[in-house]
Amino acid sequence: MTQSRRTVRWGVLGTARIATKVGAAIRRARGSELAAIASRSNEKAVSWANEHGAARSHASYDALLNDPNVDAIYIPLPPTLHAEWTIKTARQGKHVLCEKPLAMNVSEAQEMAAACREHNVQLMDGVMWAHHPRADDMLGPIQNGTLGELRRMTSTFTLHWDEIPENDLRLQRELGGGSLLDLGWYCVHATLWAFGELPLRVYATARYYRDVDMNFSGLMWFDHQRMASFDSGFDVAMRKWFEVAGTNASLICDDFSRPWNEERPRFWLHDAAGKMSEHVSDCPPQEVRMIENFCEIVRSGKLNDRWPNDAIATQRVCDALDQSARRGEVVEL
Repeated sequence: MTQSRRTVRWGVLGTARIATKVGAAIRRARGSELAAIASRSNEKAVSWANEHGAARSHASYDALLNDPNVDAIYIPLPPTLHAEWTIKTARQGKHVLCEKPLAMNVSEAQEMAAACREHNVQLMDGVMWAHHPRADDMLGPIQNGTLGELRRMTSTFTLHWDEIPENDLRLQRELGGGSLLDLGWYCVHATLWAFGELPLRVYATARYYRDVDMNFSGLMWFDHQRMASFDSGFDVAMRKWFEVAGTNASLICDDFSRPWNEERPRFWLHDAAGKMSEHVSDCPPQEVRMIENFCEIVRSGKLNDRWPNDAIATQRVCDALDQSARRGEVVEL
C-alpha cells in the first residue's frame, strides 16, 4: 500500500470468536476496510464473509496472503500458529496485527519481530486497552510525579468457568493455554507499561489442571524499590483491576482491560489523607482505536517499534514467570 492510499484493506486469517469483534472494529474504524476472510473451510469462509461484511472469502490461509488487494492481516489463530503465519505474512509484504499472547515463547516473538522489520511491515499484538484514551490519561499521573516515587503495582484479571471447557485451547499447554498467557498477559503488560522497564527477577506459583495453570500468582521485583504482584485465573469471579501506588498517592482502575461501562471509562486517584478524585476519559471503543492506530502507522510509512517491543518484553517476563512456577524458584531476568 502506498502512503497516499487512505484506506487500509484488511484480511482476517481464520474465523475464531475474537475475529467477530475485531472484524466489526475494522468495519467501524476510520480509513479501514474489511476486505477478505480466510478459513481452511470454504463453507466457513463464505458464511463468515456474508455474515460479517467481508468483501471476499478465501478457502485457504495462503490464498489470503497472496491476495494483492489486502494490506494488513489480523491473526486470531491459536498461539502455537502465531509465529508461522506472522512470518509468512511479513514475507508477503503485509502488516500484521496478531492476537496475544504474541507467541509461544520469547524466541518466537523475536523471530516474528525480526521478520516484520526485514520486510518493512508493522507488527502489533492485540492488547486493546493500551489504545484507549484512558491509558494515556492514567499514564500522566504515573509519570508526572503525582503519585510520588512509585513503589507498588498490583493487578488481577480473572474469570470463572461454571463448567470446565475440556476441549478449549486454553486448557492445552501445547497450544499456548493457561491463565498466565490468556489473562495474566494483560497484568504483566500493564505492569511494564506503568514501570517502563523489565523486572530484575520474578517468582510465581500456580495451581495446575492437565498441565495448564488454572490460576496463577506472580511477583516481580524492579529497580528503585519497586515491586509488582498479580493473579490470573479461570476459577474466580470476573476481576480486571489494577492499583499503582507511590509515596504520595495511588491510582486505581477497576476495569483496565475493558471498561465495565464503555460510555464512562473511569479511574481514581487517592492521596495519603484519603481524598479521592474520579477521572473520566473519552469513550471510543478500544478495539476501534486499536485498528485506527494501526492504520495510522501503516499510512505514515514509518514503523512504530513500541508495539513489537512491548509484546516481546511481556513475552519475556511471562516466560520467566512460567519457569518460576514450574521450578518453584526465583528466576532472574
